[in-house]
Amino acid sequence: MNKRLFVLLVVLMSLSLIGIISVQVFWIRQSVEDKEEQFTTTVSEVLHTVSEKIEERERKDYFDRYINIKDSVGEPKSSHLKDIFFIDRDINSNEIRFYSHGILEEDYNIASTFFDNDSAQDTTTIKGYTSKRTKTIYKEDFGLDGETYQLTAFQKLEKIGGLSSVEKAAFEDVFSEFAKKVPIHKRVSKQEIELLLDRELQNRNLNLDFEYGVYSRGLPTKVKSREFKFNENSLYKTPVFKDSEGYSNYSLLITFPKKKRFLMGSIMGLAILSLLFTLVIVASYAGAIYQLIRQKQIAEIKSDFINNMTHEFKTPIATINLAVEAIRNPKIIVDHEKVQRYLSMIRDENKRMHAQVENVLRISKLEKNQLDISKDRVDVHNIIHDAIAHVELIVADRGGYIESHLDAERSEVVANEMHFTNVLVNIMDNAIKYSPEAPHIDIFTETAKNSIIIKIQDQGAGMSKAVVKKVFEKFYREHTGDLHNVKGHGLGLAYVKKIIDDHQGEVYAESEKGKGSTFYVKLPLI
Repeated sequence: MNKRLFVLLVVLMSLSLIGIISVQVFWIRQSVEDKEEQFTTTVSEVLHTVSEKIEERERKDYFDRYINIKDSVGEPKSSHLKDIFFIDRDINSNEIRFYSHGILEEDYNIASTFFDNDSAQDTTTIKGYTSKRTKTIYKEDFGLDGETYQLTAFQKLEKIGGLSSVEKAAFEDVFSEFAKKVPIHKRVSKQEIELLLDRELQNRNLNLDFEYGVYSRGLPTKVKSREFKFNENSLYKTPVFKDSEGYSNYSLLITFPKKKRFLMGSIMGLAILSLLFTLVIVASYAGAIYQLIRQKQIAEIKSDFINNMTHEFKTPIATINLAVEAIRNPKIIVDHEKVQRYLSMIRDENKRMHAQVENVLRISKLEKNQLDISKDRVDVHNIIHDAIAHVELIVADRGGYIESHLDAERSEVVANEMHFTNVLVNIMDNAIKYSPEAPHIDIFTETAKNSIIIKIQDQGAGMSKAVVKKVFEKFYREHTGDLHNVKGHGLGLAYVKKIIDDHQGEVYAESEKGKGSTFYVKLPLI
C-alpha cells in the first residue's frame, strides 16, 4: 500500500472517530442539561403548588372560623352605603324594567382579636360588605281619557349577596396583615410541608429524597428537615405566605442530595447504549487500523521475502550456469577431475535450492495440517548430538565453537526425530548467521518437573525486544536495510514454532541487542 494513501486513510478514520465520539459526548452533555432544565421546571411547579396549597389552607382556616363566629352572632346590623339605579323601557310591550344595585355594610360585632392579635385592647370590629340587587318590571295602564296612566308592578326579583371578589379581597387583606404576626411554626407544620412536597413530587414521577427548610429573610426558622443544609448552588426556593401585593418574608427552600445520580440515572440507559455503540466503533476502528498496519507489514515482509528468495536463488542459478558453460568447453570436458568438480557444484547448488523450496512447502503444509508427523520414543540428547554434527564444520570453519552441557537426568520424549533435528539445526543455524565474529554456541539441558528444557545460547548480535516478540512469525526478518548480508527468508523459526506446538511443547527466546540470544525449547518427558 502506498505510504501516503495509508497515512491519509488513518488520518480520515481518526478524524471520523474523533467526530463520532465528540457528537456522543455532546449528546450526553446536552441530554443531562435538558434533564436538569426539566427537573428545575418541575421542582419550581411543585414548590409553587405547595406554596399555594399552604396559603389556601391557612385562608380556609381563618374563613371557617369567621363563618362559625358569624353564625353564632346572628343577623348583622345593616346600612346602605350606595345605590345605583337603571331604567329600561320596552316600546313593543309597554314594559318598564327598573334595576337597582346597592351596597350594604354589615357589622357582625366580631372583634379583630379573632386573628390572634396579641393586643387585647384592640376593639376594632369586623365589618362585611355585600350587595343587594333588585329587578322590578312595571306594566303601563292608561286611563279612559287616554292621558292618565298608572304603573303596575307585576314582577319583582331581589337578591342579596355577591360582591364575592370584593369581600374576598378585603377579607384576605385583613387576615394576611394579622397573620404576619403569628410565628411561622404555628402557621405551617413540618408534617404538612413534607406531605405536600412528597405528594406533588410523586405526582410528577420524581421519586427521590429531598430536604427542605423555611427561611425568613435569609435566616433559618424552626420549620426545616433534619438534614437540610443551605447551599446556594443546589437549592430551589419559592416565596410562601405572600401578602396582597405579592411580597413575603418567608421562602420555602428544597434540595435534593441525590439529584445528580437521579439525572444520570434518567439517561443511563441511552448513555450505556451510546457508550456500547461508541466502543464498537472504536473497536472496529482499532481493528481496521490494525489490519491496515498488518497489511502494510505483510506487504513489506512479502517484498522482503521475494528479495531474499531472489537473492537465495540467484547465486545458485548463476553458479549452475557457470558450471554448465564450463563443462561445455571442449578443453574442460576432457578433464575428468574438473568435470566432476563442476558436477558436484551443480548438485550442491541444486540441493540448496531444493531445501529452500522444501522449507516453503513444509510451512504451507504445517499451516494446513497436511504434514504427517509421526512420533516415536526418542532421546533428546542423541538428537542434540546429531544436530551438532550438521553444523559443527561450519562453526569450525569460522573459527568458533559449539559445546554441549547435557545435564538433564531424564531425556526421553515422544517426538519425530527428523523434524525435531531440523528444529535444533534451524536454531543453531540462526545463531551462526547472526554472529558477526566467530560463533560461540552453548547447548544446555535440564529437567523441570515433567519436562525437559533445551537452552541454546549464542554470543552473537542479539535482538531488540520488538524483534523477540515477532521472531517466530512467518516471513519475519529483522530489517537490515537494503543490504541482505544475512541470508534467509524468515521461515526457519516459523517452522520451529509450528513443529514444537505440534509436539505440545513451548519455544521462546530471550535476547539483548549486542549481547547474544538464548532460545528455549520445552518438551514433556515420558
